[in-house]
Amino acid sequence: MSLLLTDVRPYGEGDPVDVAIAGGEITAIGAGLTPDDGAEVIDGGGKVLLPGFVDLHTHLREPGREDTETIESGSAAAALGGYTAVFAMANTNPVADSAVVTDHVYRRGQEVGLVDVHPVGAVTVGLAGEKLAEMGMMAAGAGNGVGGPNGDRPGRVRVFSDDGFCVADPLLMRRALEYSASLGVVIAQHAEEPRLTKGAVAHEGPEAARLGLTGWPRAAEEAIVARDALLARDAGARVHICHASTAGTVELLQWAKGQGIAITAEVTPHHLLLDDSRLQTYDAVNRVNPPLREASDVAALRKALRDGVIDCVATDHAPHAEQDKCCEFAAARPGMLGLETALAIVAQVCVETGDLGWRDVARVMSSKPAQIARLDDQGRPIGVGEPANLTLVDPDLGWTVRAGELASRSRNTPFAELTFRAKPVLTVLRGRVTARDGVAAQPGNGMRA
Repeated sequence: MSLLLTDVRPYGEGDPVDVAIAGGEITAIGAGLTPDDGAEVIDGGGKVLLPGFVDLHTHLREPGREDTETIESGSAAAALGGYTAVFAMANTNPVADSAVVTDHVYRRGQEVGLVDVHPVGAVTVGLAGEKLAEMGMMAAGAGNGVGGPNGDRPGRVRVFSDDGFCVADPLLMRRALEYSASLGVVIAQHAEEPRLTKGAVAHEGPEAARLGLTGWPRAAEEAIVARDALLARDAGARVHICHASTAGTVELLQWAKGQGIAITAEVTPHHLLLDDSRLQTYDAVNRVNPPLREASDVAALRKALRDGVIDCVATDHAPHAEQDKCCEFAAARPGMLGLETALAIVAQVCVETGDLGWRDVARVMSSKPAQIARLDDQGRPIGVGEPANLTLVDPDLGWTVRAGELASRSRNTPFAELTFRAKPVLTVLRGRVTARDGVAAQPGNGMRA
Protein backbone atom coordinates (compact mmCIF):
# COMPACT_ATOMS: atom_id res chain seq x y z
CA MET A 1 0.00 0.00 0.00
CA SER A 2 1.45 3.35 -1.03
CA LEU A 3 0.22 6.89 -0.60
CA LEU A 4 1.31 10.31 -1.85
CA LEU A 5 0.28 13.42 0.07
CA THR A 6 0.78 16.44 -2.17
CA ASP A 7 0.98 20.12 -1.26
CA VAL A 8 1.31 19.73 2.53
CA ARG A 9 3.25 21.87 5.01
CA PRO A 10 5.01 19.82 7.72
CA TYR A 11 4.54 21.62 11.04
CA GLY A 12 2.96 24.49 9.10
CA GLU A 13 6.41 25.72 8.12
CA GLY A 14 8.01 26.62 4.79
CA ASP A 15 6.75 25.97 1.29
CA PRO A 16 4.38 23.06 0.59
CA VAL A 17 5.97 19.71 -0.26
CA ASP A 18 4.88 16.22 -1.20
CA VAL A 19 5.21 13.27 1.18
CA ALA A 20 5.48 9.76 -0.22
CA ILE A 21 4.51 6.78 1.94
CA ALA A 22 5.05 3.07 1.33
CA GLY A 23 5.29 0.05 3.60
CA GLY A 24 4.02 2.09 6.54
CA GLU A 25 6.93 4.53 6.37
CA ILE A 26 7.71 7.91 4.87
CA THR A 27 9.89 7.20 1.85
CA ALA A 28 10.42 10.66 0.37
CA ILE A 29 9.72 14.32 1.04
CA GLY A 30 10.09 16.98 -1.63
CA ALA A 31 8.44 19.07 -4.30
CA GLY A 32 6.89 17.46 -7.37
CA LEU A 33 7.24 13.82 -6.31
CA THR A 34 6.01 11.21 -8.78
CA PRO A 35 3.54 8.71 -7.29
CA ASP A 36 4.32 5.00 -7.36
CA ASP A 37 2.20 2.84 -9.61
CA GLY A 38 -1.12 2.28 -7.92
CA ALA A 39 -0.45 4.83 -5.20
CA GLU A 40 -3.37 6.80 -3.80
CA VAL A 41 -2.77 10.53 -4.27
CA ILE A 42 -4.34 12.96 -1.79
CA ASP A 43 -4.16 16.70 -2.37
CA GLY A 44 -3.26 18.37 0.92
CA GLY A 45 -4.25 21.83 -0.28
CA GLY A 46 -1.42 23.52 1.61
CA LYS A 47 -2.69 22.31 4.98
CA VAL A 48 -0.59 21.60 8.09
CA LEU A 49 0.92 18.12 8.41
CA LEU A 50 1.67 16.91 11.94
CA PRO A 51 2.66 13.62 13.56
CA GLY A 52 -0.39 11.63 14.65
CA PHE A 53 -1.59 12.60 18.12
CA VAL A 54 -1.17 10.41 21.22
CA ASP A 55 -3.72 10.55 24.05
CA LEU A 56 -2.49 9.32 27.41
CA HIS A 57 -5.95 9.49 28.97
CA THR A 58 -9.00 8.01 27.23
CA HIS A 59 -12.00 6.16 28.61
CA LEU A 60 -13.28 3.63 26.07
CA ARG A 61 -15.69 1.89 28.51
CA GLU A 62 -15.18 -1.56 27.01
CA PRO A 63 -15.61 -4.02 28.64
CA GLY A 64 -18.70 -3.27 30.70
CA ARG A 65 -20.33 -0.06 29.47
CA GLU A 66 -20.62 -0.61 25.75
CA ASP A 67 -23.85 1.39 25.82
CA THR A 68 -21.75 4.55 26.28
CA GLU A 69 -18.66 3.72 24.21
CA THR A 70 -16.87 0.80 22.64
CA ILE A 71 -13.30 0.37 21.52
CA GLU A 72 -14.64 0.61 17.96
CA SER A 73 -16.63 3.83 18.43
CA GLY A 74 -13.93 5.40 20.59
CA SER A 75 -11.27 4.48 18.05
CA ALA A 76 -13.33 6.14 15.31
CA ALA A 77 -13.63 9.28 17.42
CA ALA A 78 -9.88 9.23 18.04
CA ALA A 79 -9.04 8.82 14.35
CA LEU A 80 -11.35 11.70 13.46
CA GLY A 81 -9.59 13.78 16.10
CA GLY A 82 -6.19 13.16 14.51
CA TYR A 83 -5.05 10.49 16.97
CA THR A 84 -3.01 7.44 16.02
CA ALA A 85 -2.59 6.07 19.57
CA VAL A 86 -4.70 6.24 22.70
CA PHE A 87 -4.34 4.86 26.22
CA ALA A 88 -7.53 3.24 27.51
CA MET A 89 -8.08 3.78 31.22
CA ALA A 90 -8.61 0.87 33.58
CA ASN A 91 -11.99 1.77 35.10
CA THR A 92 -13.91 -0.76 33.03
CA ASN A 93 -16.09 -3.63 34.24
CA PRO A 94 -14.28 -5.87 34.93
CA VAL A 95 -11.50 -3.53 35.95
CA ALA A 96 -8.31 -3.81 33.91
CA ASP A 97 -6.34 -5.06 36.90
CA SER A 98 -5.07 -8.30 35.33
CA ALA A 99 -3.28 -9.34 32.16
CA VAL A 100 -6.44 -11.13 31.01
CA VAL A 101 -8.34 -7.84 30.75
CA THR A 102 -5.49 -5.66 29.49
CA ASP A 103 -4.60 -8.19 26.78
CA HIS A 104 -8.26 -8.27 25.72
CA VAL A 105 -8.36 -4.48 25.38
CA TYR A 106 -5.15 -4.49 23.36
CA ARG A 107 -6.32 -7.23 21.01
CA ARG A 108 -9.71 -5.64 20.51
CA GLY A 109 -7.96 -2.40 19.57
CA GLN A 110 -5.87 -4.27 17.03
CA GLU A 111 -8.97 -5.89 15.54
CA VAL A 112 -10.61 -2.50 15.06
CA GLY A 113 -7.37 -1.11 13.68
CA LEU A 114 -8.16 2.61 13.54
CA VAL A 115 -5.70 3.65 16.25
CA ASP A 116 -3.24 1.81 18.46
CA VAL A 117 -5.18 1.15 21.68
CA HIS A 118 -2.82 0.71 24.61
CA PRO A 119 -4.42 -0.57 27.83
CA VAL A 120 -3.75 1.25 31.07
CA GLY A 121 -3.45 -1.16 33.97
CA ALA A 122 -5.00 -0.53 37.36
CA VAL A 123 -2.57 0.20 40.18
CA THR A 124 -4.78 -1.51 42.75
CA VAL A 125 -7.13 -4.49 42.58
CA GLY A 126 -10.60 -3.34 41.59
CA LEU A 127 -9.45 0.29 41.90
CA ALA A 128 -10.19 -0.16 45.60
CA GLY A 129 -6.92 1.35 46.81
CA GLU A 130 -6.18 -1.54 49.16
CA LYS A 131 -3.94 -4.04 47.37
CA LEU A 132 -1.56 -3.71 44.45
CA ALA A 133 -2.71 -5.26 41.19
CA GLU A 134 -0.65 -7.68 39.08
CA MET A 135 1.59 -4.95 37.71
CA GLY A 136 4.38 -7.30 36.66
CA MET A 137 2.07 -9.59 34.72
CA MET A 138 0.40 -6.68 32.95
CA ALA A 139 3.72 -5.04 32.14
CA ALA A 140 4.94 -8.29 30.57
CA GLY A 141 1.98 -8.48 28.20
CA ALA A 142 0.74 -11.49 26.29
CA GLY A 143 3.23 -14.30 26.15
CA ASN A 144 2.68 -15.60 22.62
CA GLY A 145 6.04 -14.37 21.34
CA VAL A 146 4.56 -12.28 18.54
CA GLY A 147 5.69 -8.68 18.32
CA GLY A 148 3.24 -5.79 18.59
CA PRO A 149 3.42 -2.39 16.85
CA ASN A 150 6.36 -1.37 19.00
CA GLY A 151 8.26 -4.62 18.53
CA ASP A 152 7.52 -5.96 22.00
CA ARG A 153 4.89 -8.27 23.38
CA PRO A 154 1.33 -7.31 22.49
CA GLY A 155 -0.72 -6.05 25.37
CA ARG A 156 2.29 -4.84 27.33
CA VAL A 157 1.11 -2.20 29.80
CA ARG A 158 3.27 0.92 29.93
CA VAL A 159 1.04 3.15 32.08
CA PHE A 160 -0.74 2.29 35.33
CA SER A 161 -3.50 4.36 36.89
CA ASP A 162 -6.52 4.11 39.15
CA ASP A 163 -7.93 7.18 37.39
CA GLY A 164 -11.34 8.00 38.71
CA PHE A 165 -9.83 7.29 42.09
CA CYS A 166 -6.67 8.48 43.78
CA VAL A 167 -4.15 6.02 45.16
CA ALA A 168 -4.61 7.80 48.47
CA ASP A 169 -2.69 5.46 50.78
CA PRO A 170 0.87 6.84 50.79
CA LEU A 171 2.45 3.48 51.63
CA LEU A 172 0.60 1.75 48.80
CA MET A 173 1.59 4.51 46.40
CA ARG A 174 5.19 4.22 47.53
CA ARG A 175 5.18 0.49 46.83
CA ALA A 176 3.57 1.04 43.43
CA LEU A 177 6.26 3.54 42.51
CA GLU A 178 9.01 1.19 43.64
CA TYR A 179 7.61 -1.61 41.47
CA SER A 180 7.09 0.74 38.54
CA ALA A 181 10.74 1.78 38.64
CA SER A 182 11.87 -1.83 38.28
CA LEU A 183 9.32 -2.46 35.51
CA GLY A 184 10.16 0.63 33.49
CA VAL A 185 6.58 1.91 33.54
CA VAL A 186 4.94 5.09 34.77
CA ILE A 187 2.24 5.63 37.40
CA ALA A 188 -0.40 8.16 36.33
CA GLN A 189 -2.04 9.60 39.42
CA HIS A 190 -5.53 11.01 39.76
CA ALA A 191 -4.48 13.65 42.29
CA GLU A 192 -7.34 13.97 44.75
CA GLU A 193 -7.16 13.71 48.51
CA PRO A 194 -10.56 12.03 49.05
CA ARG A 195 -11.03 13.30 52.59
CA LEU A 196 -11.07 16.84 51.22
CA THR A 197 -13.54 16.17 48.40
CA LYS A 198 -16.31 14.20 50.04
CA GLY A 199 -19.52 15.32 48.38
CA ALA A 200 -17.70 17.94 46.32
CA VAL A 201 -19.03 18.63 42.83
CA ALA A 202 -17.62 22.06 41.89
CA HIS A 203 -14.53 24.18 42.41
CA GLU A 204 -14.47 25.67 45.90
CA GLY A 205 -14.90 29.38 45.30
CA PRO A 206 -17.43 32.19 45.00
CA GLU A 207 -19.31 30.54 42.13
CA ALA A 208 -19.94 27.29 44.01
CA ALA A 209 -20.96 29.21 47.12
CA ARG A 210 -23.44 31.30 45.14
CA LEU A 211 -24.91 28.24 43.47
CA GLY A 212 -25.09 26.18 46.66
CA LEU A 213 -22.74 23.48 45.35
CA THR A 214 -20.29 21.64 47.61
CA GLY A 215 -16.79 22.93 46.92
CA TRP A 216 -13.69 21.01 45.83
CA PRO A 217 -10.60 22.82 47.17
CA ARG A 218 -7.44 23.25 45.14
CA ALA A 219 -5.49 21.77 48.06
CA ALA A 220 -7.09 18.37 47.46
CA GLU A 221 -5.16 18.13 44.22
CA GLU A 222 -2.04 19.95 45.27
CA ALA A 223 -1.46 17.90 48.42
CA ILE A 224 -1.27 14.68 46.39
CA VAL A 225 0.94 16.24 43.72
CA ALA A 226 3.43 17.34 46.39
CA ARG A 227 3.32 14.00 48.19
CA ASP A 228 3.79 11.93 45.07
CA ALA A 229 6.63 14.08 43.81
CA LEU A 230 8.52 13.26 47.01
CA LEU A 231 7.60 9.58 46.85
CA ALA A 232 8.79 9.38 43.22
CA ARG A 233 12.03 11.07 44.18
CA ASP A 234 12.73 8.55 46.92
CA ALA A 235 11.73 5.56 44.76
CA GLY A 236 13.68 6.72 41.73
CA ALA A 237 10.44 6.33 39.80
CA ARG A 238 8.41 8.26 37.27
CA VAL A 239 5.04 9.74 38.21
CA HIS A 240 2.60 11.41 35.84
CA ILE A 241 -0.08 13.79 37.09
CA CYS A 242 -3.43 13.37 35.38
CA HIS A 243 -5.58 16.38 34.42
CA ALA A 244 -3.69 19.12 36.30
CA SER A 245 -6.18 21.88 37.08
CA THR A 246 -4.80 24.50 39.47
CA ALA A 247 -2.22 27.26 39.52
CA GLY A 248 -0.82 25.71 42.70
CA THR A 249 -0.23 22.42 40.91
CA VAL A 250 1.75 24.33 38.28
CA GLU A 251 3.97 25.81 41.00
CA LEU A 252 4.55 22.38 42.54
CA LEU A 253 5.43 20.85 39.17
CA GLN A 254 7.91 23.63 38.50
CA TRP A 255 9.52 23.09 41.89
CA ALA A 256 9.68 19.30 41.51
CA LYS A 257 11.19 19.47 38.04
CA GLY A 258 13.72 21.94 39.36
CA GLN A 259 14.75 19.31 41.91
CA GLY A 260 15.30 16.75 39.16
CA ILE A 261 12.28 14.66 40.12
CA ALA A 262 10.93 12.53 37.26
CA ILE A 263 7.46 14.05 37.23
CA THR A 264 5.32 14.85 34.21
CA ALA A 265 1.80 16.23 33.88
CA GLU A 266 -1.05 16.60 31.45
CA VAL A 267 -3.78 19.18 31.04
CA THR A 268 -7.14 18.59 29.40
CA PRO A 269 -8.58 20.75 26.62
CA HIS A 270 -11.57 21.61 28.78
CA HIS A 271 -9.37 22.93 31.58
CA LEU A 272 -7.59 25.08 29.00
CA LEU A 273 -10.81 26.59 27.68
CA LEU A 274 -13.57 26.55 30.30
CA ASP A 275 -13.88 27.95 33.82
CA ASP A 276 -16.41 27.62 36.61
CA SER A 277 -18.60 30.40 35.24
CA ARG A 278 -20.04 27.63 33.04
CA LEU A 279 -21.82 26.22 36.09
CA GLN A 280 -24.36 29.04 36.28
CA THR A 281 -26.95 27.01 34.35
CA TYR A 282 -26.48 23.90 36.52
CA ASP A 283 -26.06 21.95 33.27
CA ALA A 284 -24.46 18.67 34.33
CA VAL A 285 -22.55 18.41 31.05
CA ASN A 286 -20.09 20.75 32.75
CA ARG A 287 -19.51 18.47 35.74
CA VAL A 288 -16.04 16.96 35.57
CA ASN A 289 -13.33 15.74 37.97
CA PRO A 290 -11.28 17.70 38.77
CA PRO A 291 -13.83 20.48 38.43
CA LEU A 292 -13.62 23.46 36.13
CA ARG A 293 -11.59 26.02 38.04
CA GLU A 294 -11.42 29.82 38.06
CA ALA A 295 -10.17 31.94 35.17
CA SER A 296 -6.86 32.53 36.98
CA ASP A 297 -6.22 28.78 37.00
CA VAL A 298 -7.02 28.54 33.29
CA ALA A 299 -4.46 31.28 32.56
CA ALA A 300 -1.83 29.51 34.68
CA LEU A 301 -2.44 26.19 32.89
CA ARG A 302 -2.08 27.78 29.45
CA LYS A 303 1.19 29.43 30.46
CA ALA A 304 2.48 26.19 31.98
CA LEU A 305 1.75 24.31 28.75
CA ARG A 306 3.52 26.98 26.74
CA ASP A 307 6.55 26.91 29.05
CA GLY A 308 6.78 23.12 29.28
CA VAL A 309 5.97 22.93 32.98
CA ILE A 310 2.93 20.91 31.92
CA ASP A 311 4.19 18.40 29.40
CA CYS A 312 1.24 17.44 27.27
CA VAL A 313 -2.45 17.62 26.46
CA ALA A 314 -4.65 14.61 27.25
CA THR A 315 -8.37 14.49 26.61
CA ASP A 316 -9.78 12.54 29.58
CA HIS A 317 -12.44 11.55 27.03
CA ALA A 318 -15.25 10.30 29.28
CA PRO A 319 -18.46 9.16 27.56
CA HIS A 320 -21.63 8.89 29.65
CA ALA A 321 -25.17 7.76 28.98
CA GLU A 322 -27.90 10.39 28.74
CA GLN A 323 -29.49 9.36 32.03
CA ASP A 324 -26.18 9.86 33.80
CA LYS A 325 -25.94 13.48 32.67
CA CYS A 326 -29.55 14.63 32.28
CA CYS A 327 -30.15 14.93 36.02
CA GLU A 328 -29.43 17.32 38.85
CA PHE A 329 -25.85 18.55 38.90
CA ALA A 330 -24.75 16.82 42.11
CA ALA A 331 -26.14 13.45 40.97
CA ALA A 332 -24.51 13.49 37.52
CA ARG A 333 -21.54 11.37 36.56
CA PRO A 334 -18.41 13.49 36.06
CA GLY A 335 -16.75 13.65 32.65
CA MET A 336 -17.11 14.90 29.10
CA LEU A 337 -16.17 13.92 25.56
CA GLY A 338 -12.87 15.16 24.18
CA LEU A 339 -11.28 13.20 21.35
CA GLU A 340 -12.87 14.95 18.38
CA THR A 341 -12.55 18.49 19.75
CA ALA A 342 -9.11 18.45 21.40
CA LEU A 343 -7.09 19.82 18.49
CA ALA A 344 -9.61 22.56 17.79
CA ILE A 345 -9.45 23.77 21.40
CA VAL A 346 -5.65 23.66 21.58
CA ALA A 347 -5.48 25.58 18.32
CA GLN A 348 -7.93 28.20 19.58
CA VAL A 349 -6.39 28.85 22.98
CA CYS A 350 -2.73 28.38 22.08
CA VAL A 351 -2.03 28.69 18.34
CA GLU A 352 -4.50 31.41 17.40
CA THR A 353 -3.34 33.46 20.38
CA GLY A 354 0.30 33.12 19.34
CA ASP A 355 1.32 31.22 22.48
CA LEU A 356 2.25 28.07 20.53
CA GLY A 357 3.20 27.22 16.97
CA TRP A 358 2.23 24.06 15.13
CA ARG A 359 5.55 22.45 16.02
CA ASP A 360 4.66 23.07 19.67
CA VAL A 361 1.28 21.42 19.09
CA ALA A 362 3.14 18.37 17.80
CA ARG A 363 5.22 18.43 20.98
CA VAL A 364 2.33 18.57 23.45
CA MET A 365 -0.09 16.32 21.56
CA SER A 366 2.26 13.81 19.95
CA SER A 367 5.95 13.59 20.76
CA LYS A 368 5.85 14.30 24.50
CA PRO A 369 2.99 11.92 25.37
CA ALA A 370 4.69 9.24 23.27
CA GLN A 371 7.92 9.80 25.21
CA ILE A 372 6.13 9.60 28.56
CA ALA A 373 4.59 6.25 27.58
CA ARG A 374 7.82 5.13 25.88
CA LEU A 375 6.21 4.43 22.53
CA ASP A 376 8.90 3.97 19.91
CA ASP A 377 6.78 4.36 16.78
CA GLN A 378 4.52 7.25 17.74
CA GLY A 379 5.25 10.94 18.06
CA ARG A 380 8.15 10.62 15.65
CA PRO A 381 9.41 13.51 13.51
CA ILE A 382 8.11 13.93 9.99
CA GLY A 383 11.10 12.59 8.09
CA VAL A 384 12.22 9.95 5.61
CA GLY A 385 12.34 6.51 7.23
CA GLU A 386 9.97 7.48 10.02
CA PRO A 387 6.66 5.68 10.67
CA ALA A 388 3.81 7.16 8.65
CA ASN A 389 1.61 8.07 11.63
CA LEU A 390 0.30 11.46 10.56
CA THR A 391 -2.58 13.89 10.72
CA LEU A 392 -3.41 16.68 8.30
CA VAL A 393 -4.95 19.77 9.91
CA ASP A 394 -6.95 22.48 8.21
CA PRO A 395 -6.21 25.53 10.37
CA ASP A 396 -8.97 27.63 8.81
CA LEU A 397 -11.76 25.16 8.14
CA GLY A 398 -14.33 26.73 10.44
CA TRP A 399 -16.74 24.19 11.88
CA THR A 400 -19.43 23.88 14.52
CA VAL A 401 -19.58 21.01 16.98
CA ARG A 402 -22.79 19.00 16.55
CA ALA A 403 -23.22 16.48 19.35
CA GLY A 404 -25.37 14.22 17.19
CA GLU A 405 -22.67 14.01 14.53
CA LEU A 406 -19.84 12.86 16.78
CA ALA A 407 -18.54 9.30 16.39
CA SER A 408 -18.87 8.56 20.09
CA ARG A 409 -21.87 6.61 21.32
CA SER A 410 -22.42 9.33 23.91
CA ARG A 411 -23.32 12.99 23.51
CA ASN A 412 -22.01 14.62 26.69
CA THR A 413 -19.94 17.41 25.17
CA PRO A 414 -19.92 20.92 26.64
CA PHE A 415 -18.72 22.20 23.26
CA ALA A 416 -21.94 21.50 21.36
CA GLU A 417 -22.83 24.39 19.03
CA LEU A 418 -19.47 26.11 19.61
CA THR A 419 -17.58 27.09 16.46
CA PHE A 420 -13.85 26.46 16.00
CA ARG A 421 -11.45 27.13 13.16
CA ALA A 422 -9.01 24.20 13.06
CA LYS A 423 -9.83 20.55 12.49
CA PRO A 424 -8.01 17.37 11.44
CA VAL A 425 -9.15 16.38 7.96
CA LEU A 426 -6.97 13.31 7.39
CA THR A 427 -5.40 10.73 9.71
CA VAL A 428 -2.90 8.09 8.60
CA LEU A 429 -1.81 5.13 10.73
CA ARG A 430 1.24 3.27 9.41
CA GLY A 431 0.43 4.41 5.89
CA ARG A 432 -3.28 3.57 5.97
CA VAL A 433 -5.92 6.28 5.95
CA THR A 434 -8.09 5.87 9.05
CA ALA A 435 -10.14 9.07 8.79
CA ARG A 436 -10.76 11.54 6.00
CA ASP A 437 -12.98 14.60 5.71
CA GLY A 438 -15.04 13.74 8.77
CA VAL A 439 -15.51 10.05 7.99
CA ALA A 440 -13.68 7.25 9.80
CA ALA A 441 -12.48 4.21 7.85
CA GLN A 442 -14.18 0.89 8.26
CA PRO A 443 -12.61 -1.09 11.11
CA GLY A 444 -10.95 -4.46 10.89
CA ASN A 445 -8.40 -4.04 8.11
CA GLY A 446 -5.41 -5.76 9.68
CA MET A 447 -2.78 -4.32 12.03
CA ARG A 448 -3.17 -7.38 14.21
CA ALA A 449 -0.13 -8.24 16.26
